Amino acid sequence: MELKLCGIVQDFGRKRILDHVSFTMVPGIYGLLGPNGTGKTTLMRILSDVLQPTGGKVLLDGMDKSELNDQYRAQLGYLPQELGMYNHFTARKFLHYIAALKGLSKEEADERIEDLAKTVNLENELDKKCGKYSGGMKRRLGIMQAMLNNPRILILDEPTVGLDPMERVRFRNFLTEIASERIVLLSTHIVSDIDHTAKQVLLMKQGQLLRQGTIGELTSPLRGEVWQAVVPDRQLARIAEKGIVVNMQQAEGGLDLRVVSKEAPCDSAVAAEPCLEDVYMSIFQTMTPESDDRLAKSAIAKVFKRGGIAR
Repeated sequence: MELKLCGIVQDFGRKRILDHVSFTMVPGIYGLLGPNGTGKTTLMRILSDVLQPTGGKVLLDGMDKSELNDQYRAQLGYLPQELGMYNHFTARKFLHYIAALKGLSKEEADERIEDLAKTVNLENELDKKCGKYSGGMKRRLGIMQAMLNNPRILILDEPTVGLDPMERVRFRNFLTEIASERIVLLSTHIVSDIDHTAKQVLLMKQGQLLRQGTIGELTSPLRGEVWQAVVPDRQLARIAEKGIVVNMQQAEGGLDLRVVSKEAPCDSAVAAEPCLEDVYMSIFQTMTPESDDRLAKSAIAKVFKRGGIAR
């Protein structure tokens, strides 16, 4: 199976949201990363046949999705950022409604609902009304409805929002189990959701695909440019001028910093192995000296608010 995007363009009025986006997917998990407003959701709506592109084509095994029509949609599972639910429906009734729209028989729907409920830990909540569900429970219900028809192509827009850490791990493991037989495209702001599961990562900015590759391919250019150092809090602003502060936490003697920089940001800095979060920050956080200073002041204020800094 091969899903191919060929020069996808999307304009809304005079504004270009997607600018000739092209890539190819085969079975496996693909992580889609990028800042808000970069076109990720628009791209997923096009792939899910909710929106028709201004230009370009989506091909499934060489055939245009517009020609496949229902054959294409029958192979899709889609979880949007905001999933509309009837609050007065029970979860079970809602899932049966979605299953009917997807052409499943009642017997097929019953079996799929029971199996998926165990997977997302909702087997004891199916007869509760959707309006009584918490945000995390609604997200798990959304994952269930996307998987009802056992799709070959699974499009997930921010699927782990509202899930607790245990639920997030369970969901990642579930995706890994099923991804050998289907294409999974996962858009997320949580880098750890794809750090250990994605076959490839797609990095988007301002409607364009900047980079695509395995995590190893994306992180290797940063080798020798990621540093770890413990510094007094007064040095934070100076270090922020030299590079990008990716992470910071309190430590004995000051702040434990992770910094992306061409050169060691201070004498005590030691080289660290780059990770996907370093790549993300190095691409998407471009800062002026003024914004560096604001970052430093804001970061110090947050640390003091959490309980002060060891001096």
